[in-house]
Amino acid sequence: MKNIMLTLCVICVVFATQAQEVKNRNAKYSIDVNGNCEQCKKRIEKAAYKIKGVKSAVWSVETHQLDLILNEEKTSISAVKKAIAKVGHDTEEEKTTEEVYNNLHHCCKYERSK
Repeated sequence: MKNIMLTLCVICVVFATQAQEVKNRNAKYSIDVNGNCEQCKKRIEKAAYKIKGVKSAVWSVETHQLDLILNEEKTSISAVKKAIAKVGHDTEEEKTTEEVYNNLHHCCKYERSK
């Protein structure tokens, strides 16, 4: 009887571990985002984190690179770029409006390409 119970327990553990296999849907991206200072950094990262599915967002003042980790089942890189443009920062594909850009603090105004 003891052997039967032990065998059943082992079988249950094996099935439970196989059932918990989770597919990793997280993807890493690195995109250029225009900005100048620590205020820009906070604004850019905050805009990225507001998008459901963004796991990590770190923008570098020196390189202007935003390193992202996001769940591709919940969001897309395009949605993140649009959110960043809405707060005043251009990416290669998404541009902010003149009105939003003009409302940035003077130290945050970067050289825009047309």
